[in-house]
Amino acid sequence: MRRIVLSAAKIVISAALLYFALRKVDPADLASRITITSLGWLALAIAVTFVQIFAGVLRWREISAACGAPLRTGQAMRYNLIGTFFNQTLPSSIGGDAVRLWLLARAGAGWRAATYSIFVDRAIGLIALAVIIVASLPWSYHLLNDVQGRSALLLVDFTALAGGGGFLILGALPWPWLKSWWATHHIHACAMIANRVIFSRRRGLKVAALSLLVHVLTVVIAWCVVKSIAAPVGFSQTFQIIPPVMLITMLPISIAGWGVREATMGLAFGFAGLMTTEGVNVSLLFGAVSFIVGAFGGLVWILSAEKAARGSAPIGAPE
Repeated sequence: MRRIVLSAAKIVISAALLYFALRKVDPADLASRITITSLGWLALAIAVTFVQIFAGVLRWREISAACGAPLRTGQAMRYNLIGTFFNQTLPSSIGGDAVRLWLLARAGAGWRAATYSIFVDRAIGLIALAVIIVASLPWSYHLLNDVQGRSALLLVDFTALAGGGGFLILGALPWPWLKSWWATHHIHACAMIANRVIFSRRRGLKVAALSLLVHVLTVVIAWCVVKSIAAPVGFSQTFQIIPPVMLITMLPISIAGWGVREATMGLAFGFAGLMTTEGVNVSLLFGAVSFIVGAFGGLVWILSAEKAARGSAPIGAPE
């Protein structure tokens, strides 16, 4: 019952935010700007999304191995593609993580190792995103002319950085009770693994580079979308706007980030002195690209050996 209520709430939030965001958009104007050239840019955005997924695969393999759950490249790619499908269908922008966990655990890794690998993978990705946001703060702060926009940016920046830094510090603390107390046992274990991965001579540099690459590719995807409708937005502006928007979109309060992304993108564009409608247009097309890639992931899921052998349990994953 609780799950149904939460899912219904997220549907309502997505619908409400989409309604308010789309009131500022002229569908006819957006459709008129889609040309053959536009389709080329959107196709490039889709291609870059697959490259981004593969970069995530390489990072997850390194992290999963550190968790005692080694993955083959093809296996990890298949799981990530399936995850993109469920990201579009489950009531959260991170719903695919639960499905990846289920698939990895059922493949023989075990529930604990699978859970740790997914959690650490997500945590390191968030830390990398926080680093990018903070590193670009001098330029993004200058980009925003609105006082409220600057305050919101600072709040998002330092909340993300404090959360990531606190997580790593937790893993470095030697206090025995952190390992034994039920409330901190698993989170401390994940934090320790994250520290080992990030500061490892063998894996650290590779994981850091892949993590940064994943988020830079998100900006490139958004830039391709911007070019597809000839929006008057520069690459540097896109780079400064997209990471904070993506961080907020990860909040599990909507369906696949829909509504939250559009509202946040519109606000971000407005705070940057750009047209709010262009932000919503870019967000809608960005979501369309994600949906298309997710549909391909759905095809992979339908044809996968895991579905044939296990049924459709990921809808309720983990069991």
